Amino acid sequence: MEKMRMESINLNEQNVEKIGELFPNVITEAKDENGKLKKSINFVLLKQLLSADVVDGDEAYEFTWVGKRASIIEAGKPVRKTLRPTIEESKLWDKTENLFIEGNNLDVMKLLQESYLSSIKMIYIDPPYNTGNDFVYNDTFEIESDEYNEQIGLFDENKNRLFQNNANSGRYHSAWCSMIYPRLVTARNLLCDDGVIFISIDDNEIENLKKICDEVFGSANFIAQLTIIVKPEGRRYGSFAKTHDYILVYCKNLTSVNLNEIEVEGNEYQYSDEVGGFNLKGLRNRNVQAFNSLNRPNLRYPFYVDTEHPDKNGLFIVSTQQKNGYIKVEASIVDGLESVWRWGKEKTTNQSHDLVGYKGNDGTIRIFQKERKLTQTAKTVWSDKSIISNKGTKELQLLLGKGIFDFPKPLALLELITKIGTDENSIVLDFFAGSATTAHAVMKLNSEDGGNRKFIMVQLPEDCQLDSEARKAGYNNICEIGKDRIRRAGEKVKDEAGLFAKDLDIGFRVLKLDSTNMKEVYYSADEYSQGMLSELESNIKEDRTDIDLLFSCLLEWGLPLSLPHVSEEIDGVLIHTINEGDLIACFTENISEVVVKEIAKRQPLRAVFRDSSFANSPEKINVEEIFKLMAPNTSVKVL
Repeated sequence: MEKMRMESINLNEQNVEKIGELFPNVITEAKDENGKLKKSINFVLLKQLLSADVVDGDEAYEFTWVGKRASIIEAGKPVRKTLRPTIEESKLWDKTENLFIEGNNLDVMKLLQESYLSSIKMIYIDPPYNTGNDFVYNDTFEIESDEYNEQIGLFDENKNRLFQNNANSGRYHSAWCSMIYPRLVTARNLLCDDGVIFISIDDNEIENLKKICDEVFGSANFIAQLTIIVKPEGRRYGSFAKTHDYILVYCKNLTSVNLNEIEVEGNEYQYSDEVGGFNLKGLRNRNVQAFNSLNRPNLRYPFYVDTEHPDKNGLFIVSTQQKNGYIKVEASIVDGLESVWRWGKEKTTNQSHDLVGYKGNDGTIRIFQKERKLTQTAKTVWSDKSIISNKGTKELQLLLGKGIFDFPKPLALLELITKIGTDENSIVLDFFAGSATTAHAVMKLNSEDGGNRKFIMVQLPEDCQLDSEARKAGYNNICEIGKDRIRRAGEKVKDEAGLFAKDLDIGFRVLKLDSTNMKEVYYSADEYSQGMLSELESNIKEDRTDIDLLFSCLLEWGLPLSLPHVSEEIDGVLIHTINEGDLIACFTENISEVVVKEIAKRQPLRAVFRDSSFANSPEKINVEEIFKLMAPNTSVKVL
């Protein structure tokens, strides 16, 4: 029976495999740090294969810094850690689809690589700006030599993972670049094909950040460098009074991105009905290369249009149901591809009153949405008074009290970014969550448009200083501030939501980064003699619960951590079911055949047990035979 891996995927190994598929002759072997042979790349040969000329010398246009190679390696290294649920600190655990994760964001995102690979529609981060006064992460890059540690000062004198990166240090920019690079690499893996990332930054690292983003996302996927007026009166900054910061905007694949326009003031509508004024917005998705019947078949379906009875605007009633006298209309074919609609059929059926047919000058009938808000493409300079810095401070002060958190981002800024970068069902990630303004913005926007956006907040539990207002108010670390803000903001948003309050998700599941659930013997059983193994009662750490084990299995199998979970007792043991059968788990010792057969009878997609659930090898073989007979399509593993 196959064992669970119990560590994050090794992206470096996956990349070697992908290169090998394209260039099999560059695959060679090399020894790892333990002297064992592993697949490797002949980079000299690879460079020659990618060049039309003879490769000679190392000259190239490139951006580098002390420690770059180690940071690249770090981005792909697996971690033997896990995320442990903390139900008592969560809100609406059984109902919510939102997550708040505590821990080093690089390790957390590595663990999320399978559950949320290519699933995040929008990422927003507000990383340390490297002003010389703020703190940056200090990651453990494990290499054979101490040279790298000496070059960039890997730890402070107390071996802390956060350190104050003083501007007078010769390692000033290198340390920051080594911090941000692997985080952006893992972030890109999480973005969906039409996903977008917004990164707040100021003058200190804007140039380096843009070069890193060009390398990680590709310069062709640069969208914009926004200028945000954060202090109109200016703040003394050398010889000038500084008024602005920046937001860099990149995407996963520029050909797939379709950013939303933003609402503008005005009343210049071309049409009107009993509800009010409106303009027309085409319902066909015009990005036919990324959205067509081949990859979005559920978005291609016919409409039926009553062309015999136009309304006062000369527009026609449309329906998804075929009716006598109605003309069938389908999304057009462009460049040989069948285009699709922007709305799914269920939404179209429920909101058909917001759609009309329109006959063009060429006689073609097209489907349009009634757009009741005037919109325009977002500009690259944002100067609205609602997004200046002190607005964020005042908003948080009203929720939590004065002086709790320094420089929180204004709610209006994050809500505007979320409007531009998401649709109604998007997942939004912020892995420098801070006071959780992003979560607040997601809930508020859902309350305004009826959306079902989900958020994932990730934050290191950095201690609040002993003499700080936050500590005096009872907050021991930044995570406690963020969680309390979400609780209070959620209730406030719900009270103000009105029509959309009923199904509004204002909860969140709390998970905390921790060491692996498994003892060292799990990963290196071959290093233990039979006599030593017999003395080990279990390969699972004693302080780990069923829920801990369950969520580590979700991570490895690539299942979202927000899926519904129910527990029940069968024949005296507890079993756990995820999303009505995506996974069924039982971690009890010595389970009976009755339990195994009951689980198999339900034919889950996946089933997992403890290795010690079965007394011996014959019992394991029996379990495998039961599943082959009763649930042949179930993937069964043990840990």
